[in-house]
Amino acid sequence: MQPRQMYCFTCDSDERHRALTTNEKVWLRALTGRRAVEEFFMCGAPGCRNLRTGFNKRPFDPVIRVPLPD
Repeated sequence: MQPRQMYCFTCDSDERHRALTTNEKVWLRALTGRRAVEEFFMCGAPGCRNLRTGFNKRPFDPVIRVPLPD
């Protein structure tokens, strides 16, 4: 899936977001206990990595940021 412009609550601006990789989905499932995490996108702004869904700008309080890959 191609990155797309969406509003990022953390950056307070429209930023490019991308779908999560397989490893990121596994991490998010373990962290949240959710069975399905396909609706989540990660902000691609440098240093942000905040999560949102297509419809919800702030699905987690406090925000959850995807960790940098090892």
